[in-house]
Amino acid sequence: MRQLTTRGLWTSVLALSVLLVACSKATRVDRIEPDQTVDISGDWNDTDSRLVADEMIRDATAAPWARRFMEANAGKRPAVVVGRVTNKSSEHINVNTFVRDMVAAFIRTETARIVSSGDEREQLRFERYDQQDFASAETRARLRNELGADFMLLGEINTIFDREGGREVKYYQV
Repeated sequence: MRQLTTRGLWTSVLALSVLLVACSKATRVDRIEPDQTVDISGDWNDTDSRLVADEMIRDATAAPWARRFMEANAGKRPAVVVGRVTNKSSEHINVNTFVRDMVAAFIRTETARIVSSGDEREQLRFERYDQQDFASAETRARLRNELGADFMLLGEINTIFDREGGREVKYYQV
């Protein structure tokens, strides 16, 4: 009798498993081009990050500050560090992605030299100090003067909501 109950239990579990698998919705993955825009939720996404960074840096490099700096410094391009960007919006925004997009946009313009952030410089210094003890003389990176920043770009991201009746529009202020 006990064997029959155990066998019936396992048969029921197997039947239930087959039923669940048969009724489950298959996952479908569609690959898209990296530059293709996809807006699913209406929240801040990687496309917003890239487009805003490109426009901000294009606007910043069109201003006369870089030209004036180069005129005053024998044609030397200004060194810029993209510093902290704070998320003060009402949603989760990965500010590190936005900072990387701004750095990439600056590099593409060739208007300024980009200086690593403080955290990146600290990691690089640690690696160079470590190499002094553990790397061969031919391959170790020398300790030397680093490029200092002439300018620092800081910012914050805010959300502004505009509601009228049953409609709502979300604006991002960067």
